[in-house]
Amino acid sequence: MRVVVADDSVVIREGLVAMLAEQPGLRLVGVCEDGAELERTVARERPDAVVTDIRMPPSGEREGIRVASKLRESQPQLGVVVLSQHVEPEYAIDLMSSGASGRAYILKDRLGDAAELARVVRAVSEGGSEIDPLVVDALIAARTREKRSPLQDLTPRELEILAQIAEGKSNAAIADSLVLTKGAVEKHVNSIFAKLGLLDSTSVSRRVKAALLFLADEPGQRAAAERGQLR
Repeated sequence: MRVVVADDSVVIREGLVAMLAEQPGLRLVGVCEDGAELERTVARERPDAVVTDIRMPPSGEREGIRVASKLRESQPQLGVVVLSQHVEPEYAIDLMSSGASGRAYILKDRLGDAAELARVVRAVSEGGSEIDPLVVDALIAARTREKRSPLQDLTPRELEILAQIAEGKSNAAIADSLVLTKGAVEKHVNSIFAKLGLLDSTSVSRRVKAALLFLADEPGQRAAAERGQLR
């Protein structure tokens, strides 16, 4: 499996190279210091996976996510592991906004195990996805701190549809499952987005964010159940 590494820190870069070099079945074909060099190397080497820092030149902000988004268009089969020092759920949502397949968001502090890093690299190259558990915990904690869950505004049918969105189902698949017309499902989905404050995002991003809110918001689901909203 051909892998390219990108990080502007020489210490992190050399550490990643050393970790991946000792793993069987992986071959390092490029080492980069910034996003521009990463794009050129990927275009030239056509690797199976990329391991990249989130913050690098030239932008200095979310560069790894920017490159991952471009690669989704140019090389959709390429897996990307984005490394970050920040427990920031919004970064993970941005990374997954164009689709979760072949994408992973991992914290650098948890990179002590070379075999685990190699496992994630192999997973994204095969179309899998992964978000660091600490990032998921942060999202759950943020929602738990809120005095009122946004899910409490949803109707029983909207909660039912949101649960199926969280399972990754399309509107057509939801319509088949619930014996509804596709138009009726679309109407409910738009209402869900409005109630969750997701009108300003792209269609794909709205579905990802809505699904994460549902999966993270156990208190909101519990409150809805107490009101007889969940079967």
